[in-house]
Amino acid sequence: MTTFKTAESPFKSDNTASNQCGFTLMNNQVGAVVAQVMATKPNVKVRSLPSMIRVDAIGRMDVIYDEISEALGEEPGYFDSAEFEENMSTHYGRMIHEDDRTIMFANPEDAAEYLGFDLIPSQQ
Repeated sequence: MTTFKTAESPFKSDNTASNQCGFTLMNNQVGAVVAQVMATKPNVKVRSLPSMIRVDAIGRMDVIYDEISEALGEEPGYFDSAEFEENMSTHYGRMIHEDDRTIMFANPEDAAEYLGFDLIPSQQ
């Protein structure tokens, strides 16, 4: 009798933490500029695809609005969370909007202070 071994699937389930966060942008003029700015960040990888742009980071990344405004040739304050949301398709990780930036966290625990909760278990 012959026995066959099935190769391990590259698509198997893996629930280990990736320590990554990111978002996708529309592949338009604004999305391309946001991607150019984000590509200058040390822990960020940008990949342009035909219909979208992927921006992925290790740990944390900050999208600083005035950096984007300047790169777009606009006055400070032009690019904001609304403009960012309009050009972003989806995201993964914890996303925090502040007045001057959007912060992406890979680990929800790292966002605890921004969200107003502590990580100490309650005694019941």
